[in-house]
Amino acid sequence: MRIYHTSDLHNHRGFVPRLRALRDERPGLLFDCGDSLRGSQTMYYRNEPIIDEIDEAGYDAQAIGNREFSYAFPLLRARARKMRHPLVCTNLLDTKERELPFWRSMTMRSDPSTSAGQARTIHILGLLIMQYPVGSFYERIFGWRFLDPWDAVRPYAERVPAGDMLLILSHVGLSLDRKLAERVPRIDLILGGHSHDTLFAPETVNGVPIVHAGPYGQYISRTELRYDTARQRFAIDDFALVPLLGAP
Repeated sequence: MRIYHTSDLHNHRGFVPRLRALRDERPGLLFDCGDSLRGSQTMYYRNEPIIDEIDEAGYDAQAIGNREFSYAFPLLRARARKMRHPLVCTNLLDTKERELPFWRSMTMRSDPSTSAGQARTIHILGLLIMQYPVGSFYERIFGWRFLDPWDAVRPYAERVPAGDMLLILSHVGLSLDRKLAERVPRIDLILGGHSHDTLFAPETVNGVPIVHAGPYGQYISRTELRYDTARQRFAIDDFALVPLLGAP
């Protein structure tokens, strides 16, 4: 199974031709881990040019970063409506029980042509960096509740069948990704963002590989995995950070 990922693009555009060429040559799933936009939780732009490029590139899903998030529910909903790809966020709850403009989790099947002739079920969760503690004054005002990553992921991890992949699209930063891997070892792969770390090789914590491709679209990660029947887990066969925008 082949998986590509970007993060923290911050409206750096012009990557579509290169990205489409990479996937034409070596097909695979494509994800983003948030902070693609110019705006933020406190600033809203009606026009976000990068959204069209993300959709043109054919991303399969995107985590919500603090650039996609907004304290104001209507503004987050307005952003989500402009996107033709799924937004995923597992650790963000609405205490006012409004209809969420994003998916708490999603499941998809891999293309057999990119997974050794066998389609696999992939369970995808997204994580957003916490903006304030549970029960805070701001939670009562805005209605958003932020769970710690491990508290959000663990219930899903306990239900993932053997043979399926548990993939995390994380926008909490490398230090919290490490804590998540320590506490929820069932995870097969963490694709990370937010902290702008560039890892030229996956970092493994408690048996869980963590991948960070760095900011601004300079690189895209390409992770190739195989299913280890003895361990009943996925293992990385090959990995590379591939130049995308402006990388040497």
